[in-house]
Amino acid sequence: MTGPTSPTGQRIALFAGSFDPITNGHVDVVGKAVHLADRLVIAVGVHPGKTPLFSADDRLAMIAEACAPLARAAGCELSCITFAELVVDAARRAGATMLVRGVRDATDFDYEMQMAGMNAVMAPQIQTVFLPAASAVRPITATLVRQIASMGGDVSGFVPAPVAARLKKKFVKI
Repeated sequence: MTGPTSPTGQRIALFAGSFDPITNGHVDVVGKAVHLADRLVIAVGVHPGKTPLFSADDRLAMIAEACAPLARAAGCELSCITFAELVVDAARRAGATMLVRGVRDATDFDYEMQMAGMNAVMAPQIQTVFLPAASAVRPITATLVRQIASMGGDVSGFVPAPVAARLKKKFVKI
């Protein structure tokens, strides 16, 4: 497989998002991305002014738990980081030459094309790769998962089992 490589010769991809929480849709994209890169960096955005449901450390732990087996099976190194800067700056810091973006529908595609264009101007050496979500996970969003869980609904079909358990525990306390 070919693709842009870092100065070390590795194909390093960065997949950024809030992952609050990680969903089966995110896991689907990761499952595809680990076959495109030697190293996949999953970057959790932390922004002052936003109040996520889960702490950055909790999100990193859930991501590692859900995605490490996929990376291992594909022979891809996985790392999870946080970032509070532009995605292209986080990608540069990680040595990434690819930005991975999951796309569910035409609305996602239009938005992601705009972002890819802006990122290409700021960091022309970093390519954006769009990965279509599998049809079974296209309707899943972290926002909907949080809403369903907050109302006592069953989210087990939308998130990895350990995430569903954390959501259930989180909303029992609230």
